[in-house]
Amino acid sequence: MTIASQLPRCVALRIALAARQLPDTTSGRLLSILLEALGEPLTEAKLNSLTVKDLKIAADGALRDMDGALLRQALSDLKGENETDHLAGIPQPQPYDDGEIPNSIRVACASNSGERLDGHFGSCARFLIYQVSAAETRLIAVRPAPGVTRFSIDHSADRVALIKDCDLLCVLSIGGPAAARVVNSGVHPIKRSWAGDAQPVLDELQAVLAGDPPPWLARIIGRAAPSRFLAGAGEVS
Repeated sequence: MTIASQLPRCVALRIALAARQLPDTTSGRLLSILLEALGEPLTEAKLNSLTVKDLKIAADGALRDMDGALLRQALSDLKGENETDHLAGIPQPQPYDDGEIPNSIRVACASNSGERLDGHFGSCARFLIYQVSAAETRLIAVRPAPGVTRFSIDHSADRVALIKDCDLLCVLSIGGPAAARVVNSGVHPIKRSWAGDAQPVLDELQAVLAGDPPPWLARIIGRAAPSRFLAGAGEVS
């Protein structure tokens, strides 16, 4: 029996939620770091005693280069302060039939809360699926990502399967192997530099669609025109 399987469900949930805040950090990796810092058994009381400094020095400083704001968010999750926020406010999609919005593309946004683009590909809670044209944006699906208590090393293939019908993926971060899988599935990944509401990103995309979209985007909607890339976004190479 593994250590992960012996964790109380509330502790496993906290670890999984916290891992979502940290780029390229799986639940399993964070579990190992916490075991180094706190020892067995991991309990709610031990997690409540953690500090940002504890996280930075644990496991020979595995997280020492992580952004302080991200570590504070993760620490808040480890202390159970955000469980209600993560479980509430899931948006409701609207009905949609294929072809209903002409000259549109399908966009997946990695999300942990509400209609926000605030998730990392490998750890987000769900993918918000939008159909976007120059004239309309519609949330057509909310697809839960693999369960938060699963401590598998790599479940990127499961996540790619959830978005393979999309044209574009918006995330805060995505690892190289996962990005390759996304590209090979025909989806174009874009990294955003900050977390925030998804709507401004979709508004930017609408403006690009209404003007001169870049070649890769023009091909999707059936026209060719050169353009600048989406402002504030980075193409995953």
